[in-house]
Amino acid sequence: MTEAIQDQPDPTVQAPPLHHQEHYFAAPPPPKTMEETGLGESFLIGLVSKVLQQGGTMTPTEISGVIKLPKVICRQIIKEMTHLLLVEAQGLETQDIKSDIRYTLTDRGKRWALDAMRVSQYVGPAPVTLKMFEEQIRKQSIDHEKIHRAELDKAFSHLVIPDILKAQLGPAVNSGRSMLMYGEPGNGKTSLAEAIGTSFIDVVSFPYAILVGNQLIRFYDETLHQLADLPEGADPVDPRWVACHRPVVIAGGELTLPMLDLEFEHTARYYEAPMHLKALGGIFVLDDFGRQLERPQAYLNRWIVPLEKGYDFLSLHTGKKFMVPFDQLVVFSSNFFPEELGDEASLRRIYFKIHVPSPTREDYMQIFRDVCRAAGLEWKQDVMEEFFERKYETEEYVTSGAHPGFLVSHILAACRYLDREPELNPELLDLAWRNVAASKKRH
Repeated sequence: MTEAIQDQPDPTVQAPPLHHQEHYFAAPPPPKTMEETGLGESFLIGLVSKVLQQGGTMTPTEISGVIKLPKVICRQIIKEMTHLLLVEAQGLETQDIKSDIRYTLTDRGKRWALDAMRVSQYVGPAPVTLKMFEEQIRKQSIDHEKIHRAELDKAFSHLVIPDILKAQLGPAVNSGRSMLMYGEPGNGKTSLAEAIGTSFIDVVSFPYAILVGNQLIRFYDETLHQLADLPEGADPVDPRWVACHRPVVIAGGELTLPMLDLEFEHTARYYEAPMHLKALGGIFVLDDFGRQLERPQAYLNRWIVPLEKGYDFLSLHTGKKFMVPFDQLVVFSSNFFPEELGDEASLRRIYFKIHVPSPTREDYMQIFRDVCRAAGLEWKQDVMEEFFERKYETEEYVTSGAHPGFLVSHILAACRYLDREPELNPELLDLAWRNVAASKKRH
């Protein structure tokens, strides 16, 4: 494949920096009063009651560590609970003058806690309001992340891809909208999406949980959100927020349409945010698009408004609907051609359609050399030239970026079984090829 034509620099125009500057989108400052949390007094008392029910006798500092609110607010809540006869003091934690007073629930407080548990069994960090959440997500929009050629080159340095593909991916990444990557299986579409995520350097803030109409939605997910170090000298922030890197969330053939809605836990009586919502400000990859349980058109129909308008609607089990930002780079990765996935109106909402080609002979050989080097296998050019001509040119199998790794792993396994030194030779390559699910060229 021919390389993309490199633009000649204009000496009158200042070149962009090689590396974009990291931004830290800090959460709001810590609240000083119960009112500044945005949460009702009754909700806060119920949450602390549940914490004390589980923890027994606790100090305001210990409670603060659980609900992620400043100690000054925890003391305000405890003061109000003391006034309502819900807690009673149990003396100092130690005899140290700096020690905290310990508190425990009274019988009345235990009944309050049980009533709160019937509403929701959630015990953890206090939520933020939907308004606070929306403001923060818009503040740290993916539009702020500008990726230059140098960053993409670095992110793709471990991959063998043609320059023309990089030239197409650059504008798509900077759009922060949506793209479809399609082509034969095994050519690195998912690896490309993951690599794009490594080019992001901004630090964003996500809440532990969100409160919508007195219904709690868990948002922060330690399996999907990667914690980030804060810049030196950063101002204190509301501890209900977590500093993270922009997320890269990947869903595959297991994704169903109901998984794109809020998940209500009927026993615990709180919600879990859907995967694509947890990808806000980052990348959501729908891998193996077209192999889900529902038809691909159904997923495109579900996202027509979000992809076009930049917002989504979610529903509570009470019937209440609310709007949330849809601010992320959505990547559809598929082995099908665009016209096989949806109608023209739906596909129009996908802004970039990028064909990920099968590797050329030169690229295939480079991938194979890299795999052999990583496996400690001696590279034999003449053997591989003969193998390539026989399989991919004479027998007309389609090249795949996954074939080299697959073949080498089978050669190593066969040599362990045969108790011989691994090597590249026609016999072992043909033995390994028997396990390859290769497709013929289309005519």
